Amino acid sequence: MNKYVIIVAGGKGLRMGGDVPKQFLPIGGKPVLMHTIEAFRRAFDVEIVLVLPAEQHAYWQKLCKDYSFLSPELIATGGETRFHSVKNGLALLPDNEDAVVGVHDGVRPFVSRETIQRCFAAASEGKAVVPVVPVVETVRQILPDGKSITRPRDDYRLVQTPQTFPLALLKEAYRQPYSEFFTDDASVVEAFGKEITMVEGNRENIKLTTQSDLKLCNM
Repeated sequence: MNKYVIIVAGGKGLRMGGDVPKQFLPIGGKPVLMHTIEAFRRAFDVEIVLVLPAEQHAYWQKLCKDYSFLSPELIATGGETRFHSVKNGLALLPDNEDAVVGVHDGVRPFVSRETIQRCFAAASEGKAVVPVVPVVETVRQILPDGKSITRPRDDYRLVQTPQTFPLALLKEAYRQPYSEFFTDDASVVEAFGKEITMVEGNRENIKLTTQSDLKLCNM
């Protein structure tokens, strides 16, 4: 069974406080996005689709040349939202193929080999899969009147990527009209009527969002 992963890297760097998009900022001597791609190449034989905003394609190719890095052959152009970016990536993959596809955030470079393999193994059984980790901090819910109450944290999980699915299922789910409630791929597939299966993620698989995240990575 063929394996694909769509790596979505549409950040514009705004929350990082700089002009360089966060997926291109360096950690450990090279850009974040290169670490993310290498994590999948280490896991198994997988074909990678990279999704970047149109204005970043040339800069990415320059980085690949500067770092002697082999870029994925399949590069799609990002869309207005994450939903549209993933849809553009899916358009580069074949129809009617018995395959599995993961969707991963380009700024999650610390996903483990074990997490990737667990996700793809479960999806190969026909499941729609998300990796999760337990909530370790206290959770409070904001009520309509502005007050808040504590909720039992054991009732919740933090969702990570790669969210992984049979290719035909994800393609069909992404034919739905866009909704503002589609915050990730699982929400798209869930709206299509498919139950979501959770597998164990890894705590280090954080999404780099702020300057403090980047400083921690470079310590």
